Amino acid sequence: MFTSSKTRMPSEAQALPGRPEPLHVENLHFVLGTRLKPPFPASTATLMVGMGCFWGAEKVYWQAPGVYTTAVGYSAGFTLNPTYQEVCSGLTGHNEVVLVVFDLAETSLEKMLALFWENHDPTQGMRQGNDVGTQYRSGVYVADDHQQQVAESTRDVFAEVLPAARYGQITTEILPAGDFYYAEGYHQQYLAKNPRGYCGLGGTGLRYPS
Repeated sequence: MFTSSKTRMPSEAQALPGRPEPLHVENLHFVLGTRLKPPFPASTATLMVGMGCFWGAEKVYWQAPGVYTTAVGYSAGFTLNPTYQEVCSGLTGHNEVVLVVFDLAETSLEKMLALFWENHDPTQGMRQGNDVGTQYRSGVYVADDHQQQVAESTRDVFAEVLPAARYGQITTEILPAGDFYYAEGYHQQYLAKNPRGYCGLGGTGLRYPS
């Protein structure tokens, strides 16, 4: 059964306060060898997405052509520099997200969003498979009006293929990107460091219409 404390967003007043100091994270991608933190190359753009457990979601993106770097963290909530334990409590409002930095000369925002829609179930609300809670909600956190428009248009395209496969309405939130708080170092590129680790990433099995 879902518990209300896990599936209901806290208010800012209810959220944990956090701390002024960010969590320590190394600045090299374990797989790609690129920077985890800005500055990034001028030819790149960034996108933040929430697709359930961020371990599996990050692996989808670091394997994708044209991706410069990826990092996992917390966003779309209230708590300052939260820890994993705090996010899991349901009292931060944050989502588990992946920061994707991609080279516009090699790929596109549309391709990054196609990976998003294809690699999780965007109809499940405050959960993804067996992972239940606000931190597992589907979300796209956009950097500007262009990203907002493309996120909404790709959502509408993907929504058209769901009814035939007996899926419900998309519950994905599309919001302006807020602060990105890097998750603890052991979470970064977790499935490369722990190849047999839990992935938790499902999907509808549907392809984004080309």
